[in-house]
Amino acid sequence: MIALIQRVKTARVEVEGEVISEISKGYLILLGVLEDDNEEDAKKLARKIAFLRIMSDDKGKMNKDVKEARGEILVVSQFTLAADLSRGRRPSFVKAKNPKEAKELYESFVNELKNYQIPVKTGRFGEYMQVYLQNDGPVTIIADSKKL
Repeated sequence: MIALIQRVKTARVEVEGEVISEISKGYLILLGVLEDDNEEDAKKLARKIAFLRIMSDDKGKMNKDVKEARGEILVVSQFTLAADLSRGRRPSFVKAKNPKEAKELYESFVNELKNYQIPVKTGRFGEYMQVYLQNDGPVTIIADSKKL
């Protein structure tokens, strides 16, 4: 699994002009599920993110995790994170997990985060969405479950 984690002051997701999810401070996570990912990847990645200390403390240092900072997480499915750009000009997405299994692992990842008592909201898996955010810092980090 690949997670693009952005520390935000605010983020929201719209589908067909309707706001379906919105958070204040916390993380916007774009999540890509790859063909060889499994439940262990979801657990490992969720744990890493739940305790990742990239929220600011009183002195402006990245010293708090999202729960300590009373933040929220917005998770949006993003199969294009599985893009292979090694050939030609058009990305290949053959490394992305099939949609049915990817949705199950996406939901598993979301539930794992919730197990840490962090408020979690989501986009709509497989939908065409517009994502709006105010990046804080900016702080943007890529996490790959296979490298944790």
